[in-house]
Amino acid sequence: MKNLFQVVSIACMALIAFGCDSNQKSADSKSPAAPASSGANQPSPSGASIPAVEGKYATVNGLKMYYEIHGSPIAGKPPLVMIHGAFGWATVFPALAKDRQVIAIELEGHGHTAALDRPLTFEQMADDTAALLKELKIEQADIFGYSLGGTVALAVAIRHPNLVRKAATYGSHAGALDDAYDSTGAQQIRSLSSAFAPPMLKDRYDKVAPDSTKWPELVGKIRTLGTEFKGFAREEMQSIKAQVLIAFGDHDVVKPEHAVEMYRSIPGSQLAVFPGADHFLPFQAPDKLLPTIVAFLDASGP
Repeated sequence: MKNLFQVVSIACMALIAFGCDSNQKSADSKSPAAPASSGANQPSPSGASIPAVEGKYATVNGLKMYYEIHGSPIAGKPPLVMIHGAFGWATVFPALAKDRQVIAIELEGHGHTAALDRPLTFEQMADDTAALLKELKIEQADIFGYSLGGTVALAVAIRHPNLVRKAATYGSHAGALDDAYDSTGAQQIRSLSSAFAPPMLKDRYDKVAPDSTKWPELVGKIRTLGTEFKGFAREEMQSIKAQVLIAFGDHDVVKPEHAVEMYRSIPGSQLAVFPGADHFLPFQAPDKLLPTIVAFLDASGP
């Protein structure tokens, strides 16, 4: 049986966007211009240097949404939108931002982005992501989503087909809880309570959240999101026009057969299986994952 914290943190993958927080002080802005430096570079767990930037906010769909822009626009390459899961993107920023512009976002209720008085849904988070890109005057982008973020990426591709050129996911799902997760993971997601507050997550949340007292409410919303999501209809998956990469580890709590079903449902999609890897490959061993992601993003044609 997997460690309780490991599995439960998957359900809370969206509670904190660790890597997206280069700087705890942010400026209100709707401009896509390169952000000002916020100080010395920060080391990532992989030893690479993460250029510090000043985060910004844009108001979309009534939500004051936090984002950071890493790097400058590259001719011939659309910007890459990164949608977080647990533990953030600190390990993958350097490799991806060196030859493309990266836009890291924090979804509703995560990190610096406050929650509104409404449930969390994949559809709403997808619409918020699309609205942010339109606010930044970005006509088309690539998306890399980890875990919950990958499900949001698929929702963007379904609901806003002209906005997404390519979408890469790792450890993500597109179905109902029992269809997508193994029995241990599904049960522990159902068992999440407001008392769930591991220091690794809670302490970081307290430092950056607009209202740290919202933690129990957020945990409840994550539990509801996990248990009530019915999955995307096959027709929705088949409607995706973007090129899609479904990547996963064969030791993930997301069932391998579910990942294969996702691959079969999306026309022209690609499948990448990492033997021996679990849900946390993006931050445990990013050097194993990133060459596959970069090759997918850089490849020309279908």
